Amino acid sequence: MKQPMDFAGYAGIHAILYALFDRSERLDRAAMRRQAELCLAAGVQGIGALGIATEVAKFTEVERRSVMDWLAEDNAGRVPLFFTVFGTSVAEQVAQIRHAETAGADWVILQPPPVGSFPAAEYIAFYGRVIAETDLPVGLQNAPAFLGRGLNADEIAHLVTQHPNLCSLKAEVSAVEVERVIAATGGRVPVLNGRGGLELIDNLRAGCVGLILAPDVIDYQVAAWEHFHAGREAQAEAAYARLLPAASFIMQSPESLVCWGKRVFGLRAGMEIHDRAPALRPTDFGLALARNHAERLGPLAGRVKL
Repeated sequence: MKQPMDFAGYAGIHAILYALFDRSERLDRAAMRRQAELCLAAGVQGIGALGIATEVAKFTEVERRSVMDWLAEDNAGRVPLFFTVFGTSVAEQVAQIRHAETAGADWVILQPPPVGSFPAAEYIAFYGRVIAETDLPVGLQNAPAFLGRGLNADEIAHLVTQHPNLCSLKAEVSAVEVERVIAATGGRVPVLNGRGGLELIDNLRAGCVGLILAPDVIDYQVAAWEHFHAGREAQAEAAYARLLPAASFIMQSPESLVCWGKRVFGLRAGMEIHDRAPALRPTDFGLALARNHAERLGPLAGRVKL
């Protein structure tokens, strides 16, 4: 049985990988490996896949398992490894967790089932049944604005009290709202935010232990987190100021994240980007903006010194 990680195990900037495809819309193994290596070189404190940025809803079951195996191989135990669990039923989510366990995941994050819209009690019961099927530490992704369904702060607090194995929360909300969630749960679970790193410094001030982010500007996000936790708030704010224009450009919606975030990442990493349909297609003007952001930030090639 894996023991739940303490707060320190969740601290820092965790990368959630993009899905990188070839011209034929197949997952590109070499590109996925290169992406993982770039994230690790940037100094991330954790790494994972199969969330919104990974376009998991477009994957087959075989592809989801392949991505787990690939990332476990590429990470090779260097940082904590996690996978987001996608599935329309309890059985499907449990099957995903079983493969995550086999792959060596340190923890998993549950998404709500992407079917229908139900009262909170139904989601609480659903999560409880899935959580009961694993000894892995389990997180909950609560992103109603992106996923169309979720729980409020009080409902999350209830779920936390019912399931000791629920060990973290992945939020996708403002810094003001995340502070309320932390207060409602009594600080019993570590909370990580996302939203492309918007309000990064204020999220940390609100009590987030870290963030889970796609890798387009992750080197600057790591620098901001490290400066903040070393007490160098001016340098942290400077790093955040550098990444904010690109993050604002990218983080308009989940579709925008996938379209423009991957373009900024590809330009910074020197990698060609292809889409799997259906997708938000880039425009010439948007590509020019992406190039401007990538050039201003520079190559994604290790740690940023600010």
